[in-house]
Amino acid sequence: MKRILCIILLGSLMRVGGLNAQTAPSEWGADDQRGAANRLTPAKVLEAVELIETGKVYQLGKVYEPGIPLFGSRHYSLTIVGGPSGGPLGDNQLVWYDEMFSGEIGQIGTQFDGLGHIGTRMGDEDVFYNGFKRSAIGKSYGLEKLGVENAGAFLTRGVLIDVAGYKGVARLEVGYVITVADIEGALKKQEVSVGEGDVVIFRTGHGTLWMKDNETFNSGQPGIGMAAGQWLVDQKIVMVAGDTWGVEVVPGEDDALAFPVHQLLIAQHGIYILENLDLEALAKDQVYEFAFAFSPLRLKGATGSPGNPIAIR
Repeated sequence: MKRILCIILLGSLMRVGGLNAQTAPSEWGADDQRGAANRLTPAKVLEAVELIETGKVYQLGKVYEPGIPLFGSRHYSLTIVGGPSGGPLGDNQLVWYDEMFSGEIGQIGTQFDGLGHIGTRMGDEDVFYNGFKRSAIGKSYGLEKLGVENAGAFLTRGVLIDVAGYKGVARLEVGYVITVADIEGALKKQEVSVGEGDVVIFRTGHGTLWMKDNETFNSGQPGIGMAAGQWLVDQKIVMVAGDTWGVEVVPGEDDALAFPVHQLLIAQHGIYILENLDLEALAKDQVYEFAFAFSPLRLKGATGSPGNPIAIR
């Protein structure tokens, strides 16, 4: 009871640059750690499967390799251990290779932001989705609540919103704010809609800079603004994704705010974010509605996960 009262108080008082905090506890209860993933019902899975017509699979994940765009001291390193790593073994002279990986595994390359990734500093406390406090859940060897292992697997309806295609450009400029009018215009042109439990994916063309012009890629990005973010919340989607490194617009609409759309989606509404997708093949084939599948690695206590999401048409 004490925890619930504290959560309600936080939800009532919190203001971040004009953002209203999540009115906690969440609609799925004070102990919920899955957020919008609770919308992934068996009926939603069957709806996704019914969209498969040709069986064509699109890999949406980028290749993890040296030289990918990174921020700060984040790094990627993969080393083959030994030559070979083991063997020969048995009369058949079996040999094998292993690899050693080093890096911020959940926050480089194609990356899935879990509910423990984004929080809000309130006084001397950091508060995350559903009112969970860092002082209670944050440990050196992983979060004790909101770890990415709680998200589960995603098999649902995916919708591609090709904003670059709608605007008639190869690539939206850095800082371009995707509006509600852009979303609704693109959906009308594509003859698709967005529904509860969907994964909504934005193509801006910014992803074509990947490994070709990393400096411009990292300098900022086109993306959704707060109004578009709230529109997505109102549709009760489960995840928003894109071909940029942060999905929301950078530089932002308000210089005083840092990644407010992340707070709106993840911390306030439990909606996941998936970044750095390869959407060019989907756009070329004009595939705007499909079965979407992704299973984050079950990294206990992690804030995110790498992976290779797929679209099936």
